[in-house]
Amino acid sequence: MKLEFNADDVEIVDEDFSPLPPGDYPVIVEDSEFRDTKAGDGKYLFLQLSVIDGHGKNRKLFDRLNLDNPNAQAVDISKKQLASLCRAAGKQKITDSGELHDIPVVARVEIRKGSNGYEDSNDIKGYKKYHAPESASMEGSGEDGIPF
Repeated sequence: MKLEFNADDVEIVDEDFSPLPPGDYPVIVEDSEFRDTKAGDGKYLFLQLSVIDGHGKNRKLFDRLNLDNPNAQAVDISKKQLASLCRAAGKQKITDSGELHDIPVVARVEIRKGSNGYEDSNDIKGYKKYHAPESASMEGSGEDGIPF
């Protein structure tokens, strides 16, 4: 396939791939799908999130919910995480993960220390309702400027 492309014609944005600092971030679920676990003995719901405002805007975050796993504790934790997301999105019952897409929520983000050759990464520890700012002054917002 012939391709005429000049990299000098494209402005490159210097993207930072380091983990976001711990805190609360307004996000939307952009994409979701069930994936097989590495061990092949279960499935997890993979969620791709995008920060929609403030520090980290347009950065991607990921959540993996082990909803079908031989480890009952992992399943329990994942169900609680999914319930947290559903409530934050105003959805009590869902039949498809797509029902959670494009609804602003707030994700509690922490840093997971890297191991086994992997670098530090972000971990989602919970979700809560997002309240859009009523004005540009950000009255009623948290310490980090994110409204609750």
